[in-house]
Amino acid sequence: MRDIILQYFHGLESGDADKIANLFSAGGIVHSPLYGDMPAKEFYKDLFADTKQSAIMLLNIFENTEKTNVYAVQFRYNWILKDGSKTNFECVDVFQFNEENKISELTIIYDTYKLRSIFENLP
Repeated sequence: MRDIILQYFHGLESGDADKIANLFSAGGIVHSPLYGDMPAKEFYKDLFADTKQSAIMLLNIFENTEKTNVYAVQFRYNWILKDGSKTNFECVDVFQFNEENKISELTIIYDTYKLRSIFENLP
């Protein structure tokens, strides 16, 4: 699972929607504080349309000791939006995997306070 998580973050940082989509199950869903609940393919299409550049610094990977298919990753996200606005924040992504080692759900957790007004005014 750790390899899949690392592939995910590499795809996120490089803006590779196809690479990320291949890591999700067919019905994979993303729960995002900015975009809401969306099918993974739609979420990453929208995210990358709003993104000029991303840089990620992984801090910790946590494995759930009771549910072997659940991991959480703490990281620092430096995000430049398509209009050039810059923001950064600490984030936790919670990954839930299915039996085929595909991501079935991803819950993104961070405080949107600094970002919300910039995001809402994107063209």
